[in-house]
Amino acid sequence: MLLKVSEITNNIKLLLEENFSEISVVGELSNFKAHVSGHWYFTLKDSNAQISCTMWRGINKYVFFTPQDGLKVIVSGKISVYPPRGNYQIDVRSIKAAGEGELQAAFEKLKKKLSAEGLFDEEIKKRIPRFPAKIGIATAIDGAAFKDMLSVVSRRYPLTEIVIAPCRVQGAGAAEEIAASIKLLNETDGIDVIIIGRGGGSLEDLWAFNEEVVARAVFESNLPVISGVGHEIDFTISDFVSDLRAPTPSAAMELATPNIDDLIAFISDFSYNSSNQMFEIISEKYNLVENISNSYGFRKPEEIIKSGSQQLDNLLYRIQNKTVNLLGSKRSQLDLLKSVIKSFDTNKILERGFALIKQNDKIVKKSVDLKKDLPIKIKFSDNEIEIN
Repeated sequence: MLLKVSEITNNIKLLLEENFSEISVVGELSNFKAHVSGHWYFTLKDSNAQISCTMWRGINKYVFFTPQDGLKVIVSGKISVYPPRGNYQIDVRSIKAAGEGELQAAFEKLKKKLSAEGLFDEEIKKRIPRFPAKIGIATAIDGAAFKDMLSVVSRRYPLTEIVIAPCRVQGAGAAEEIAASIKLLNETDGIDVIIIGRGGGSLEDLWAFNEEVVARAVFESNLPVISGVGHEIDFTISDFVSDLRAPTPSAAMELATPNIDDLIAFISDFSYNSSNQMFEIISEKYNLVENISNSYGFRKPEEIIKSGSQQLDNLLYRIQNKTVNLLGSKRSQLDLLKSVIKSFDTNKILERGFALIKQNDKIVKKSVDLKKDLPIKIKFSDNEIEIN
């Protein structure tokens, strides 16, 4: 039987796609590539074989994590054949880690990578302001974490303003939204500190905060970032990169704000201590004045006043003489300058029989500068005439 290439390929395609329409395969990810089109291409392999996989845009948006080479996963889908190249592949409909251990391994791998790049270094962490006028929050606006943070700030420091950049904190695309919210808050005027966070959950629930895109957004933030993700026992990559880690979202808001009760107590103590210190200073100065008023000088005030008056008269006399001499000198200089200025007065010169020659509103100083084809203006002391 003689067949064309396309005929045998189509027969194989029909055979494979009918018999492998619903499959689940476990293997290790390799050569993962997220294409600009939004589609994912990767290889699934074990120790003896490998198979190409494709996951289309729109389907892969439901994957809660970004696949990484070396991660052991379970993919579900169907076998399909690409006739132009005669290749068969898995048309992936879902992908998940083969166990929590795999996610933990991916966590440790990224943590090691970012640590080596210096993203966790203590010396680059920014200081958290003590009295923030405006706090930015990147979290889910309908989540319990956001409500808890609002409750904390209204109780502790209601003077501050809250700016929320809503974003998903779980599931596919959440990491990109968190990163975008951090960038948006950095571009908003007046914000002093940013809080990112969400409530507790499983490792999968918190995974968006373990994504590299979030870690780099936190690292590149010009504003200090407090990370409050999950419960006290939960640690995420964003906790290590952030400028301050809080065990919970509520604790993050407590770390970001002063306690108004403490401020009021401080002001009260300051006022009390300042009053006492002021009274002590007044008492000390009063005793000093008393001692001075009882001294020898104050027992003979008339002599002291007369001596002081004589010294004052002498000073006034010297000042008066110097002032008169200075004014006379300056008046002579002024008169001299006036006479010099008058000697350069144009009208005075013209009155002595001189005249000004002008062409194009410019004074002609030399005969060689005189243009024969242009009108001439001659200015006398009493009038100005024009000669064409």
